[in-house]
Amino acid sequence: MTTTSDPQWVVLKFGGTSVSRRERWDTIGRLAQSRLDEGKRVLVVVSAVSGVTNLLLAVAEGAVDPVEHYAQIAALHREFAHSLGLSADGVLATRLKTLQELLCEDPRAAVRPLDWQAEVLAQGELLSSSLGAEYLRTQGYDMRWADARDWLTALELPNQSDWSKRLSVNCLHAHDEAKVARFGNAIGHLGITQGFISRHADGGTAILGRGGSDTSAAYFGALLKADRVEIWTDVPGMFSANPREVPEARLLSRLDHAEAQEIATTGAKVLHPRAIGPCRDADIEIRILDTSNPDLGGTRISRMQKLVPGVKAISRRNGIVLVSMESIGMWQQVGFLADIFERFKAHGLSVDLIGSSETNVTVSLDPSENLVSTDVLERLSSDLSTICKVKVIAPCAAITLVGRGMRSMLHKLSDVWATFGRERVHLISQSSNDLNLTFVIDEADADGMIPLLHAELIRSGAMPIREREIFGPSWRQLLQARPPKPDAWWRAEQARLIDIGTQHGPSYVYHLPTVRERAAQLNAIKAFDARYYAMKANSNPAILKTLAQAGFGFECVSLDEIEHLQTHLPDLSPTRILFTPSFAPRSEYERALALGATVTVDNVEVLERWPAVFKERSLWLRIDLGHGDGHHEKVVTGGAASKFGLDITRLGAFVRAARALNIRVTGLHAHLGSGIESPTHWAQVYSELIGIAEQIGSVEWIDMGGGLPIPYTPDAEPFDLAGFAEAIAGIKDSFPRYKLACEPGRFLVAEAGVLLTRVTQVVHKSGVARVGLDAGMNALIRPSLYDAWHGIHNLSKPAGSALAEFDVVGPICESGDVLGNDRELPISTSENDVILIADAGAYGMTMASRYNMRALPHEEIIE
Repeated sequence: MTTTSDPQWVVLKFGGTSVSRRERWDTIGRLAQSRLDEGKRVLVVVSAVSGVTNLLLAVAEGAVDPVEHYAQIAALHREFAHSLGLSADGVLATRLKTLQELLCEDPRAAVRPLDWQAEVLAQGELLSSSLGAEYLRTQGYDMRWADARDWLTALELPNQSDWSKRLSVNCLHAHDEAKVARFGNAIGHLGITQGFISRHADGGTAILGRGGSDTSAAYFGALLKADRVEIWTDVPGMFSANPREVPEARLLSRLDHAEAQEIATTGAKVLHPRAIGPCRDADIEIRILDTSNPDLGGTRISRMQKLVPGVKAISRRNGIVLVSMESIGMWQQVGFLADIFERFKAHGLSVDLIGSSETNVTVSLDPSENLVSTDVLERLSSDLSTICKVKVIAPCAAITLVGRGMRSMLHKLSDVWATFGRERVHLISQSSNDLNLTFVIDEADADGMIPLLHAELIRSGAMPIREREIFGPSWRQLLQARPPKPDAWWRAEQARLIDIGTQHGPSYVYHLPTVRERAAQLNAIKAFDARYYAMKANSNPAILKTLAQAGFGFECVSLDEIEHLQTHLPDLSPTRILFTPSFAPRSEYERALALGATVTVDNVEVLERWPAVFKERSLWLRIDLGHGDGHHEKVVTGGAASKFGLDITRLGAFVRAARALNIRVTGLHAHLGSGIESPTHWAQVYSELIGIAEQIGSVEWIDMGGGLPIPYTPDAEPFDLAGFAEAIAGIKDSFPRYKLACEPGRFLVAEAGVLLTRVTQVVHKSGVARVGLDAGMNALIRPSLYDAWHGIHNLSKPAGSALAEFDVVGPICESGDVLGNDRELPISTSENDVILIADAGAYGMTMASRYNMRALPHEEIIE
């Protein structure tokens, strides 16, 4: 019998990739020893060697020749034993003989009954654990081997199909002191066993099914009342989205069991959802850790004292099947739902999501093995058709937001609702436990949505990434290390900035060395033949002069911008001016052409209605490629909803009109949006435009537009300029006869500018602390207009001051006059403190207004 003085157990589970190489087994040994050094007893639970379960499954399902597959599996394990320095005949002879008999001699192999399939599938774990135990013993570890089937007993649950009773079982896992004592006597302080397998009631083998090794570890954890269960895998933990699809997905450092259960259930692959229940019931912590990076903190799943509301993750499940059942007799009909669910039960199918109306019930089915591997759906439809009209909708994707307090944050999900509003949504379901919100759409429509939605959740504050206990670093930060972000220029100028802010009130300050540095970075990309500064970003004369000296041309969108440019750069050649207006009056086109600027048009109507203006001219044409992108829906400038660009379907009409007027189209231009983070995006734009240029024949210039991003948020990574340059160089090499142009604005000036403003009041209301400033959306409208993030810093208080969270607001009589929510500022923030708003050099002063008759900000230059 165990006593209170007995050491607690720690269960370590390792998946297939973690047991497939010698160095990984060395890591397993070191990790086990470190837990022993903590004073724990250790049980190691292992999967089959990577790929072996798939080979065995192919045999069990009768898809391959068993003799041939036995030879392949045996050779794989013999080779692995050799790499471990072991004698395969000494370690594996009995195991391989058992496998050979099952596959090649057992009479059951001809008909493949379920009990035989379970025995076959179990052999992978038995082989890998035997190899691992022997190897670790040769390395000096007192490792004892245990057969999991002696300790895990399969449960027979109501309504289970014969298939699930043998090949997808649950197990008893209640803590039993006597059983634990026997286990301890058999294992000692360090043992190894198998995941995935258990003992059937008839004494044969039963398989736990998908995620079986995770679940086995959880069962052992609950049985032993372990201190914790550690799931060792090939990723650092659970993330706020699939990190391979969303590089900016955040590591979820801490979760409670309920949220982890939802995240696992709705698509996260790193931990099987069945593994959480036993640990939750026994109040045991789960840790998800990376075998390749054992020092990373990973994800901790345990009971939490403070439950943090907010979306923790967004996930996608493909292969969802919707079953829509229509019956005009459903309305107030007693027993209709019972009748249809009885049929789902009879076919062994579990319903996930449910939506209903007066005459329709629609449910979703996850792609379980039972659903995928049998004709059960066809039989279900036939059965249901006797009581209602049945429609199967597939394949669908379920996109789920997971987090506590979903109902209380619906107001923060406006962009999410708008995104789904552009798709065909079959079903929306909010869980009764207030932990998830799910949208079911056509699978093809879900492509590309998760990165967009993840960014929207962060921008809106619905995903509270500043909760450092919950959210860790991004996948990009963990696995794609970049040089450390340099300190912002303004830190070295703090005293000067305080003086400017105190003397002048709201002030924009621009740092010209930063502008020169960004210009030099773009000038270093030799594939570009011309670089035009989009002066709508910032029209300060000193910045215009700095960029002119760096060799940049200027992209203007109005005649006023051209005249402003000429006033401050009177010697600038008109050939360095690119005029790209939107719905401008005729007079502006006439004036720009008369000046000798390069003029861009974006519709055929201007040629049809004002032929005299454009006849015999050389023009550039802006094309709408039919899709857009960007950091916010209001900066997306491509696609049917955008006002910019010639519809690609009207290209033929434009070319015919141009030829009739003897117009020569010498340039093609497209701009899909701003703040796009993929470095290969613009290469794709170039590729599409070059395909169009080949049709026109007279094109010399290809202009990709601008939109290069900067890292506004504290955790954002700098734009991958090297990857961008490489992608552009590839286009230039492939199509050398075209000259390439770009029109960056934000990239050149955003980080060079800050907005200085002073505190007017600090007010507490209904639990929210607000810092009021003497400048708001009148001075910087981006937060109100685009939900944009800007760093907010109190220059007047010393570094290291105690911090608290504040909403930062302006003096404008609008509810939207908010510069930032939940920002950390010194607790001692007070009237007249100078506040700096970072990265405000782009679309700050140029979008400022005198709304509420407040004065425009002052401007200062730092050379």
